[in-house]
Amino acid sequence: MSETDFFLYVDALKWYKQIFDRRQVSPLKGKKWLLIFTVSAAVVLSACTKERVPEKGSESPAENKPEAVEKPSYPFPLTGLLSEEKPNHRAIAVMINNHPKARPQSGLQKADVVIEALAEGGITRFLAVFQSEFPERIGPVRSARDYYIRLAKGFDGLFVFHGWSPEAKKLIESQYIDSLNGLFYDGTLFQRVAFRQAPHNSYISYKNILKGAEKAGCDLDTPPAPYRFLSGGETVEGEDVRSVAVSYSTDDFLVRYEYDPAAEKYKRYSGGAQTVDYDTGDPVLLDNVLIVEMDHAPLNDGSGRIAIDLESGGRGYLLQKGKMRKIRWENVNGRIVPYDGTEQARLVPGKTWINIVPAPMENVLSVPAQ
Repeated sequence: MSETDFFLYVDALKWYKQIFDRRQVSPLKGKKWLLIFTVSAAVVLSACTKERVPEKGSESPAENKPEAVEKPSYPFPLTGLLSEEKPNHRAIAVMINNHPKARPQSGLQKADVVIEALAEGGITRFLAVFQSEFPERIGPVRSARDYYIRLAKGFDGLFVFHGWSPEAKKLIESQYIDSLNGLFYDGTLFQRVAFRQAPHNSYISYKNILKGAEKAGCDLDTPPAPYRFLSGGETVEGEDVRSVAVSYSTDDFLVRYEYDPAAEKYKRYSGGAQTVDYDTGDPVLLDNVLIVEMDHAPLNDGSGRIAIDLESGGRGYLLQKGKMRKIRWENVNGRIVPYDGTEQARLVPGKTWINIVPAPMENVLSVPAQ
């Protein structure tokens, strides 16, 4: 008998006693009444108990299982890929060395966006922008140029570099952008590796970037503005093109992209070798390749440095899903953005590589790759 049934039974006995007292029933009749009441109460309580105990198998398995709660998903602003948590992390933009003696680099495969442009002497460097994921180690880190700084500002990123040109120095010292300079943290936040020689051996870990940002009082909680991305039902338009080559100068800086239909991604090659991560061997795999032409002009500073026009907009090509189409690029709040007519072109969710090439692009672009 449950606790509830017991109290019901006690209440019933009290009720019977009140009736017995009022009627002044004789002891003999009282015993008879008590017997009748006891049997009746037992039957009633038994019935109540049966009603409260469910029969075996009466409940369906679905009733016993808790309802599934659908987890919310949030798109990363630079890749469009989904996360279970709000991606409230500031972008980190790192200057990466691309000299043949600096290859293969560390961390490029985790960058959301990489921008490749000429520095001087026909050599390119990378601005690698991280927001959705971060490698353990990044490098080799190299010196800044003013146009890379302006491109990093377009992502409102924390700019990480090691050294600067005179133009870049002026921009950094004007507090144009939050930054970490390896010149001031060489051997502390930035480490020199033994397997490479200077100036191709400066590396920084993600942990040390966080330490440096905290020391400098830099905000790391504000994500960049998002790109626009294709939805699941939208298709990519353009001409079928499986390979494209960009020749910046010598064969060491001949870049080739090859589309892999099985992976639905682009593989990148530089100087004839596939671009992979030094530490893991993982290849750089891309979902969008954007090639844009810009006017380049010498600074005549005796060092071969150049100026690149990031503002005027111009022609370009966008490669997605094995297709290639003409676009125009515009500078939107410091960021290079592709346009189809008057509408911003939508990117395939995933990683993007942007090649800035001297105008006219026909001098450096080969379709298909040669």
